Amino acid sequence: MIKKIEGIVTSEIDYKESSKIINVLTPEYGIIGLVARGTKQLKSKLSGVTSKLTYGYFHVSYKENGLSQLIEVDIIDRFKNIRKDINLMSYSLYLLELAERVYKHDDDKQIYEMLIASLKKIDEGFDYKVIAIIFELKMLDFLGIRPVIDECVNCGNKTDIVTISSYRGGYLCKNCSHGEVIVNIKTVKLLRMFYYVDIANITKLDVSDNIKSELSHFIYDYYDRYSGIYLKSRDFLQNLEKI
Repeated sequence: MIKKIEGIVTSEIDYKESSKIINVLTPEYGIIGLVARGTKQLKSKLSGVTSKLTYGYFHVSYKENGLSQLIEVDIIDRFKNIRKDINLMSYSLYLLELAERVYKHDDDKQIYEMLIASLKKIDEGFDYKVIAIIFELKMLDFLGIRPVIDECVNCGNKTDIVTISSYRGGYLCKNCSHGEVIVNIKTVKLLRMFYYVDIANITKLDVSDNIKSELSHFIYDYYDRYSGIYLKSRDFLQNLEKI
């Protein structure tokens, strides 16, 4: 049965001498594995449309159980600006890997929708670091480890919130913050705002480097403590930041 399936390539592995297997995240069928035969041959019509970040309609000979075969791809968006910049590309590949891992934990269609919206915003020129922070934050919900950001994690106080703690799991009020590093109050407010924002509807992002650093530190440490997820692409990002 031939099917036309919307999706985006999140990972790929070599298969035999001239082919590869690609994993495609889709809104309708979840993650599907596709055999792309002959894709390593220069004259193959699949050679340029089976790499990570390929977003389009995949025409496949579909098998419900097992690997389906890729026939051709109609590109929806090439993300040209992302592909021109190593920083944009690196962060985008990280979002792909994170989305794939989170989807395996909770096969919610919203993960796909948020991923595509995030990549579009990065390609449009919005701050890629902030978009990544927003995406990371939203993925915590699907992992079942959302931080407490509506009240103090310790006493439930909804006022006088002064900082965030990955160790204690979220917001802390003035009375419960003893011994914790106090972050910028804008960091506290943006964390909650970013959790609730619709990525597709973002029209402006203006976040200082200091605030981005505090948000990233919280989220990175939170993932390390509670998610059990290890991503090679994240290690690459951290090394990239040191250059």
